Amino acid sequence: MLEKYKDKRVLITGHTGFKGAWLCEILKIAGAEVVGYALEPEGQSLFRVGNMGKGMESVIGDIRDLESLHRVMEKYQPEVVFHLAAQPLVRKSYECPVETYETNIMGTVHLLECARKCNSVKSVLNVTTDKVYENKEWVWGYRENDTLNGFDPYSNSKSCSELVTDSYKKCFLNPCGIKVSTARAGNVIGGGDFAKDRIIPDCVRAAAGGEEIVVRNPYSIRPFQHVLEPLFAYLLIAERQIAVPELQGSYNIGPDEGDCCQVGELVEEFCTDWGEGLQWKAGQGQGAHEAKYLKLDNSKMKDTFGWEPILTIKEAIAKTVEWSKCFLAGKDVKEVMDRQILGYAGQWKEKGIAQNKG
Repeated sequence: MLEKYKDKRVLITGHTGFKGAWLCEILKIAGAEVVGYALEPEGQSLFRVGNMGKGMESVIGDIRDLESLHRVMEKYQPEVVFHLAAQPLVRKSYECPVETYETNIMGTVHLLECARKCNSVKSVLNVTTDKVYENKEWVWGYRENDTLNGFDPYSNSKSCSELVTDSYKKCFLNPCGIKVSTARAGNVIGGGDFAKDRIIPDCVRAAAGGEEIVVRNPYSIRPFQHVLEPLFAYLLIAERQIAVPELQGSYNIGPDEGDCCQVGELVEEFCTDWGEGLQWKAGQGQGAHEAKYLKLDNSKMKDTFGWEPILTIKEAIAKTVEWSKCFLAGKDVKEVMDRQILGYAGQWKEKGIAQNKG
């Protein structure tokens, strides 16, 4: 599937973030002409430690700046656009709700407005989140036709981003030949995530400091998956919808039922893989509202594209530990990334996913 992106001009908003940096590396391996548009990464970041800016055009800019984004798209004339730029943290959205809504809603408006004015654009994928749904604490997975109504400012702003995308698609983008989809991915883990208030980065920081891991909500259930799972799915959707417009839509991208797990189970497996006597304990479940249950039904993605998750949760944790230990030892993290990307691409090829439906 990666060969489909050879020599394609691709724009990634939010390329300096965790998922954006991994997507940049995948596309560079594929031979694409990659352009990124994002803010400077804050503090320690995968984009910096992995030297991700090498071999691509990295433009520092704010998604809230319409004119700046327009100039970049006119200059580089992308064919495919992946919209990842966002304020992505639930807890920060309580602290900075205005910034969150401005970035996640108006940022989407700006991206879609620039896309419709750029004659080169053929395909747009807006990456949202599994948290766009009105969470009713169901023990079964949400489907794409369930009600959108995220609770907190982050989740709610992403629900709004979905609605904005649907309106732009019908009113402006489809009439001028641009294909548009949204992707709702579950919680991602992987090497190079340094964010605050995320469970795996918290685990790595505790392990590096020789401290016990403190888990706020060990019994919460989340659709954890390795970062490569949704990224390869994004690439598949964006490429296939160009030739087959009927494939446009909204897609859940998450693990199968058996790999949805409690946070405590995730941390226990992390401790086992890490070794060195690492342990965890339950903390006080306090602070901002967090749902107890959250699962996605990935049937539509499977039925439409013949897609399926590749990595079990144990394999995802093992790859995350491998990268993290390499980083802490001062070794070449890019080598680990490239090996994991190529290995995953090989597994896709073995299963024939890219040659299946769609």
